[in-house]
Amino acid sequence: MKSCFFIGHREAPAQILPALAESIERHIIEFGVREFIVGNYGAFDAMVVRQLAAAKERHPEIYNLILSPYYPTEQNIILPDGFDMSFYPPGMEKVPKRFAIVRANRYMVAHCDYLIAYVWHTASNARELLEYAQRLEKRGRIHTENLAEQLKQIELNIMSTTASKTPYKY
Repeated sequence: MKSCFFIGHREAPAQILPALAESIERHIIEFGVREFIVGNYGAFDAMVVRQLAAAKERHPEIYNLILSPYYPTEQNIILPDGFDMSFYPPGMEKVPKRFAIVRANRYMVAHCDYLIAYVWHTASNARELLEYAQRLEKRGRIHTENLAEQLKQIELNIMSTTASKTPYKY
């Protein structure tokens, strides 16, 4: 079963919602992804959770999972609507709590077929994970998509269209 993981910055603008929804739909229809895994921290993850719940209504055959970086007895997990289960990566039992999220995310990147990211600044673990995934992509082990690049391109297109329609004033 093809799987897709999501990684992004805690701060994410609502402008990415159309690109995020389109990307999820494309992964289901064109790529045959049936399993989606997302964390539960920050604005990007919250947007993904809402979009996956909506996708589950249209495609009940998909499985939506919440990534749990902490041992299940240490954290009570409440599944959002539209989610089937939580996932705790194997071998995480002895990972110190301060490294748990990073290690769980890295595990998912190494074990998924697709990664949908929202990464635009360099000072973050999300950037390191995207770069790790891109190295794996060169070896044919994962396919990556960065929504931040799409948003940047859309903004550039809007700016160039607006600039070309603005008459010069002399």
